[in-house]
Amino acid sequence: MTRSILCLTVLAAASLAGCASSPKVAGGPAVPTGKCNAEGARWAIGSAVNDDVVNRILQGTGSRDARVLRPGQMATMDFREDRVNVDVNDRGAITGIRCG
Repeated sequence: MTRSILCLTVLAAASLAGCASSPKVAGGPAVPTGKCNAEGARWAIGSAVNDDVVNRILQGTGSRDARVLRPGQMATMDFREDRVNVDVNDRGAITGIRCG
């Protein structure tokens, strides 16, 4: 009985760890939560995608979550007002910033 409870606890913790991906700005407070405004990150179009740029995009858009989408990558079609989508080309350059 105790062993099965331990196994369930470990499985639950492992599955929740994948959900805890709320990005944080390096050396700073958590990224603001709220509605995405893509206009705040138009400056990033043409830039190479990397962690620093994505963190600045999060700050500029007010989004809580960022999703980098590469050519041909599958993505869910759900709309989330607190997420910014960063479209990149096959060379890793940002081609678009949009909310959802």
